Amino acid sequence: MLEIITSVNGAINSFVWGPVMLVLLVGTGVFLTIRTGGIQVRYFGYILKNTIGSLFSKKGKDHGANLSPFQAVSTAMAATVGTGNIAGVTGAIFIGGPGAVFWMWVSAFFGMCTKYSEILLAMKYRTKDEKGVYKGGPMYYIEEGLGKNWKWLAVIFAILGGLASFGIGNIAQSNEIAGAMNSLLGISPLITGVVLAVIVAIVVFGGVQRIGQVTSLLVPFMAIFYVLAGLAVIALRITDVPAVFVNIFSSAFSFEAVGGGVMGYAIMIAMRQGFARGVFSNEAGLGSAPIAHATSSTDEPAEQAMWGVFEVFVDTIIICTITAMTILLSGLELGEAALANYASKGAAAAAAFNEVLPGTIGGKVLEISLLFFALSTILSWSYYGERCWGYLTNGNKIVDLVYKTIFIVVVVFGATGSGTLMWDISDTLNGMMAIPNLIALIALSGVIVSVTKNYFKNK
Repeated sequence: MLEIITSVNGAINSFVWGPVMLVLLVGTGVFLTIRTGGIQVRYFGYILKNTIGSLFSKKGKDHGANLSPFQAVSTAMAATVGTGNIAGVTGAIFIGGPGAVFWMWVSAFFGMCTKYSEILLAMKYRTKDEKGVYKGGPMYYIEEGLGKNWKWLAVIFAILGGLASFGIGNIAQSNEIAGAMNSLLGISPLITGVVLAVIVAIVVFGGVQRIGQVTSLLVPFMAIFYVLAGLAVIALRITDVPAVFVNIFSSAFSFEAVGGGVMGYAIMIAMRQGFARGVFSNEAGLGSAPIAHATSSTDEPAEQAMWGVFEVFVDTIIICTITAMTILLSGLELGEAALANYASKGAAAAAAFNEVLPGTIGGKVLEISLLFFALSTILSWSYYGERCWGYLTNGNKIVDLVYKTIFIVVVVFGATGSGTLMWDISDTLNGMMAIPNLIALIALSGVIVSVTKNYFKNK
């Protein structure tokens, strides 16, 4: 039976993360970029000033039962900045070659507009519960924006998101943390799982405000920690940096396959790996991040949506590029055969860091980074799942309690087991979430353009 499930899931996954879907994901970004007049380029300076730049100005706004704009983006980034930024990018370069980095940048460029658009819609069509807490996301803007006749599509998204939260947002991450703790301190996976479950329970049962408070502290720390380690690698190999960039651009359009692969397919493989890892990392178009952003106390949809541009920029252009530069500057042999020599993609990334940094300090830095990346992802995805199941059950408090309890128990299960099949299935479900979301983004593109024009006409 397991073989049949594995086979069926493999077939679906090859489509969900295959060329057709990747073209649709990136193509939607291209479409939205054209319709908005390239908002991520025209207003990039303004966006930086009013996102990260706004943190340095004192604003005494009371956020009530909701999150501050920065807490909302931190919650979203906690989910997007994860193992995909390290293991995913490493695999893309080993299989697709240096050229995959270029196509990853391309997907991020258009993904900035995609994420801007989905956050804008989440803000515009969000609702408020009896406690004054905002709720939003694709399921809400599908139903409210496209009309009640499309509720079935919103339900499909919510089911996929609710199920994916247990795998990609829980099992895969807790397993990563258990592995890191065992390697760093020799702690058994069971102990790690129990302690982690207690930590998650304290945060998750504290509601969205506590999740936002924790992630707003965790995300800046873990991002800066990892970026500094990457910058140390670049500094030590600074003379090789120009050649690496030349290699990235030349390989993106090269017919010479990496690692002795089939000639002629090199460009296609580089594009697929770059697009897939870029989308998987920043989640632009998948519909997950808007769920967190909808809780922001900001009144203006376009104002919060600008954080989406910043989010993709940091996640892919900065953090993923740091990983890519480390791999390429390390001089490690690339190719699928070379990757098979490592226990995992994470282990290959650790080898790259160790190749440049003194002793085994690089590997330790990587394991610590993965630990925090994974923990933050668990916290954010617990809220994504909560909102998806809440939508399906009209906010039933018993269902909410049951979901949180199961989610916490699954943390222990993920830490002590392999969870390979669950990870693969959740990876598929995560990709399938994009389908209803992309339909809504294209259908509601006129709304996106209208709201954007109204906001920027006097700016």
